[in-house]
Amino acid sequence: MNNLNFDTFLCVAESGSFNKAAEVLFLTPTAVIKQINTLETDLGVRLFDRTHRGLTLTKAGSSLYQDARYMAAYCREAINRARDAMQGETQAVRIGTSPMTPAQLLTDLWPKIHEHCADISFQLVPFENTPENAREILQNLGKNIDVVTGVFDDTLLDLRKCAGLEITREPLCCAVSIYHPLARKDRLTVKDLYGENLYIIHPGWSHYVDELRRELQDRHPQIRLTDFDFYNVSIFNRVEQNRGVLLVIKSWDCVHPMMKVLPVDWDHTIPFGLLYPTQPSDTVNRFLDAVKKVI
Repeated sequence: MNNLNFDTFLCVAESGSFNKAAEVLFLTPTAVIKQINTLETDLGVRLFDRTHRGLTLTKAGSSLYQDARYMAAYCREAINRARDAMQGETQAVRIGTSPMTPAQLLTDLWPKIHEHCADISFQLVPFENTPENAREILQNLGKNIDVVTGVFDDTLLDLRKCAGLEITREPLCCAVSIYHPLARKDRLTVKDLYGENLYIIHPGWSHYVDELRRELQDRHPQIRLTDFDFYNVSIFNRVEQNRGVLLVIKSWDCVHPMMKVLPVDWDHTIPFGLLYPTQPSDTVNRFLDAVKKVI
């Protein structure tokens, strides 16, 4: 795949039509169609379903699109790193951000952090929250992204070969659709969940969540537990549409505008903080030292 066809594919996928992509790329629709046809031929897969109602990505096209977005972002960062190398070591810390890894906590702390490392700047690097991206980013911290905020435990740190700095313990909460009867409450009791479908991340993701799972199974069998594989916007959509209950943390209260996050009267929490390379750069080390002083 050459760079031209690669960029054209991304533009068509995001525009939803050949004509709109042509306007963005300053090409004719015929030229755009030709590039996509060439790309599909080269790859041996159909990337788009073409109907009178417009274009939709095929399963293969959707898979390529998810990876292509990450690759494009990584290429841009590679260019930026090359430019930084010409000017000496950068004094910026690159913070990865996604709906599940919000940078709000660091943003709130930044004025105080800055007092201890005034020469270091703060760059936000957005990324698509997919299992593939999450795995790739955590295993390669320090290359494209220096630091990610999020929940973690020793199992995750060992699995992804990264380090963690706990900033706070986040209470495990529940999110429900704003149309769910429980949304009228400001706080839930465990018995409020009786008869509900509680969506809970699969066993082994975090021993903190597993402890809650065991307690609910042993003491509150009236709650129906439904496993899922990964935290992203899709699981929020699924739970909201099914009028279920999703186990979350308070920091995710802005992920889905149609869901309300409610505290629960149990004592279950999970570490929340910074994930960073096991061998961070001098700049990242100074940044982490500043964070430790602030917290």
